[in-house]
Amino acid sequence: MLYRLIYVSEAVGSTGASTLSIAQILGIAGRNNRRDHITSGILFHDGWCLHAIEGARVDIDRLMRRLHEDRRHRNIRVLVDRPIAERRFCEPMSLSRNPSALLKAIGSPRMETMTGREAERIVDIKQAA
Repeated sequence: MLYRLIYVSEAVGSTGASTLSIAQILGIAGRNNRRDHITSGILFHDGWCLHAIEGARVDIDRLMRRLHEDRRHRNIRVLVDRPIAERRFCEPMSLSRNPSALLKAIGSPRMETMTGREAERIVDIKQAA
């Protein structure tokens, strides 16, 4: 059975704020996600990260344990954790390139107060594009 977990976290330091930081995250996470058969999408905005991950329960739980130990994140808050019939993401790690437009489309300018419904709406909008 497949699951989708969406969390928001506060990025520490320059995490997600520079091209180099994003490239490093995408490279390492992409490799790990391919190994673990996880697909995902991530966006960074104003010091916050929204990450949707899909895969088997055991693989998602293992990834979340690593993320809770990762010093580049703090205040991790799970917004959605549910079984799914099929994947919405096709890549191990994809980056949302226009987070401001996505947040504007759902009427939520701040990721730190985002709800599960808003997070799912971002996934829907990203997949429709």
